[in-house]
Amino acid sequence: MIHVLFHPAVTLAALFVAGGEAGKTALDPAVVISSLYVFALAAFLGYQVISRVPPLLHTPLMSATNAISGISLIGSLVIAGSTYEHHQTLASLLGCAAVTSAMINVTGGFLITDRMLKMFRKKETVKAEEKK
Repeated sequence: MIHVLFHPAVTLAALFVAGGEAGKTALDPAVVISSLYVFALAAFLGYQVISRVPPLLHTPLMSATNAISGISLIGSLVIAGSTYEHHQTLASLLGCAAVTSAMINVTGGFLITDRMLKMFRKKETVKAEEKK
């Protein structure tokens, strides 16, 4: 129940998967409302934290974010490769989508971080690398 309460994506998946009869859900409306409340607070807090980061700290912050995305990539690989008795197709599809999204995020983040770090190099170092 704790996963359903604090993870809105799990809540939405549970609405479709755990629904009993057509038109009925297995979740209490209070759980859905509290999950949406936690999601809204997390989105607001995340926006406030990211918008207040000074430009000088964006590169280290991007590297830390890439490390977190790498951890989510490992989790999505576990989900994509796991076997379930019920809803195997749904788990495989969601796992593959998670792997794809995490790989795009990690690759793009490292490319942007590398590009930003090249902006802070000395001109002599850049010219020496171009000649090689």
